[in-house]
Amino acid sequence: MQDSGSDGRRRSRPEPTPAQRALGLLVRREHSRRELERKLTARGVEADEAARAVERMATEGWQDDTRFAISLARSRACGGYGPQRIRVELESHGLDDAVVEAAFAALAEDGEDDWRERAQALLERRFGDLRAADQDRRRKAAEFLIRRGFDIGVVRRATGFAPDD
Repeated sequence: MQDSGSDGRRRSRPEPTPAQRALGLLVRREHSRRELERKLTARGVEADEAARAVERMATEGWQDDTRFAISLARSRACGGYGPQRIRVELESHGLDDAVVEAAFAALAEDGEDDWRERAQALLERRFGDLRAADQDRRRKAAEFLIRRGFDIGVVRRATGFAPDD
């Protein structure tokens, strides 16, 4: 049974502070500074209060753009996306070049940056063995990899498709 107070009404919770709201978002998953500020303002927090709350989270170590970038890059690489698409997504979060490069350096350090191997594994799961495939099937596989953000050199090596043929 809930405590209803002496007058029969429920006690209302106090409104969370901007810092509490920010922390609530960060305990669920990593966020970039820009994303966290946007979410706070969307929840009715004034822009300057949101900026102060995000700054506090960064100062206390709860929010870190580099940690966010590494986490997102790993997630997207494991999800079958190529470096071009990952880079664009990281940049869309307002991350500077040094942070984006740190994310790719972390992928390389962990051995997760063999894009040709990743592309090949993705194609095998999606299209099977392409060695005996006709040009149309190879073209479809190449288009798939390009949409996923792999560069044309990796696509050509993985699919054996050359549009000039």
